[in-house]
Amino acid sequence: MHPPISPWVQRGADGCRISLLSERVDLDTVFLRSTPDNEEYLLTMHYAGRHAELHRWEAFLPWDGGNALTLYAFKVLADGTQYWLAADGAHEHLPPEDRHFRLHPTQMPPSWVREQVFYQIFPDRFHRALPPVDRQGQVLPGQDGRVVQQPQWDAPVDHDNAANSFYGGDLPGITAKLDYLQGELGITALYLNPIFASGSNHKYDTDDYEQVDEHFGGNAALEGLSSAVHSRGMRLVLDGVVNHTGVNHTWFKQALASPESPFRDFYLFNQDGVHFGWKGYASLPVLDFSSSALREQIYAGPDAVLRRWLKAPYNIDGWRLDVIHMLGEGSGARNNAHHLREIRAAIKQETPEAYVMGEHFSEATRWLQGEQEDGAMNYYGFANPVRAWLAGQDVAYQPIKLSTAAFDAWMTRAQACIPFDNQLAQLNLLDSHDTTRFFTLLGEDSARMKLAATLLFTRPGVPCIYYGDEIGLAGGPDPDCRRPFIWDRERWNLPLFEHFQTLAKLRQQRGEWRHGAVQTLGLGADWIVYARYTDWEASIIAVNRGAYPTLVKLPVWQLPVPVKSWQSPKGEAFSLSDGQLAFELPPVGSVLLLSS
Repeated sequence: MHPPISPWVQRGADGCRISLLSERVDLDTVFLRSTPDNEEYLLTMHYAGRHAELHRWEAFLPWDGGNALTLYAFKVLADGTQYWLAADGAHEHLPPEDRHFRLHPTQMPPSWVREQVFYQIFPDRFHRALPPVDRQGQVLPGQDGRVVQQPQWDAPVDHDNAANSFYGGDLPGITAKLDYLQGELGITALYLNPIFASGSNHKYDTDDYEQVDEHFGGNAALEGLSSAVHSRGMRLVLDGVVNHTGVNHTWFKQALASPESPFRDFYLFNQDGVHFGWKGYASLPVLDFSSSALREQIYAGPDAVLRRWLKAPYNIDGWRLDVIHMLGEGSGARNNAHHLREIRAAIKQETPEAYVMGEHFSEATRWLQGEQEDGAMNYYGFANPVRAWLAGQDVAYQPIKLSTAAFDAWMTRAQACIPFDNQLAQLNLLDSHDTTRFFTLLGEDSARMKLAATLLFTRPGVPCIYYGDEIGLAGGPDPDCRRPFIWDRERWNLPLFEHFQTLAKLRQQRGEWRHGAVQTLGLGADWIVYARYTDWEASIIAVNRGAYPTLVKLPVWQLPVPVKSWQSPKGEAFSLSDGQLAFELPPVGSVLLLSS
């Protein structure tokens, strides 16, 4: 085995010292495979003694000077044959290089990201603090004649007025609830859906990148929220929508008014003067990054959109980049990787420790190799397999029967294809403003929702709670998943809330949950047990989706941590016998064991 964290990976200026661990010592030869100059090179690893109950081999791996990433795998000769180990596990032959362990020598995600518990807020639906402004019936410019609807806070979402219904949540409302978020729930970082001026409630159709929407409180409200958040040691990430604007943006209005406008090249028009809209929506004209003037406005210039809000007095800590895989030149995502590298460089130049996080509903591997994104909204590697395993649906809401072995393989494979440092910066989520609430997918089954939350907090990556999940807020597909938060505590699912509280507290206490390696210890038809560990602390997480209890016996001696005893979060002791740990896993339940 090879935990891809320190001390088994020790970085240096010229390369890194790599360790391989084995339960056997009678190995003929152990090689570390790398590909300098794109040619295979086998480094002989040297025996370095015992490590807990395992044996350790070491070698120094120079950085690959010809490629952005340094790739490696292990080849072991024994028993008259060979064995291979890559990031996705054991192989009987040379594994493909997309499964190799990988390191970027310089481009690392900010270390603070992995320490957080994120909370996603759709601002119009969280909390209202400003005096209400009566806009009922006003015509919204650029919204096809739609008029403002202002339902009561507890009124159901009107699907016929999905974008033009305003409940009145605002940024001072978020500021007013920081005691709840940090003090009660254990949140340390906020991710807000778009807040800039726009005619819709979702604000993905930006009218002005320089102004926070006045109904959210304007720029002063963002300054106040940022100050309050940072005074508490919390972090703030905003939603950057730079693939497209709204039709009310001054750039687009001038581009539409005249083919001679300097803003005409910001967008793509056909020979009939019709603009290109995101996914065919004319209300969302797509930006064309072949324009150098546009690039200057969005990321390259000293006061570009993605730089401006990182500066004082707003001092945000990073960006979630909306549909960033679609950004590019012309009518498609041409030169997407180039522009995203430039966007990353501009953001990091402004704030080296800023978090660059992308939105991708599908696999995000190519954007997570170090030079583009720090992490992504981890739909592919977390949300989608958890949905399939616990709710029996895929991302298109179609039925799927996913075995536990396939569930484990899915997450392992997704993790193996990116540097582990980036995996630790992935934003793990169960649901979002774009998907049905996970609680609703589960038929409002609290026991299964608790299992999902346990996975959310204990798998590699950063947990993100979509506002209201912690209290059992329900909601169907968009826009129903954007119901207002329920502040009447008598209507909360208190056992579920307390479970989220416990998990958030444990995550802050347990370093292995934040930056430890992961190892599957056992699985059955309906259950899985895995460990998170560093070289001095460990947790065992067991999750059972089945209707029957299961007796689990685990070979914990295989972990490279010298744990002598285990206990539950409440202090109940569990004893070892010959390196084995046995316990009963309850039906539709979980067990957490912590090294003491």
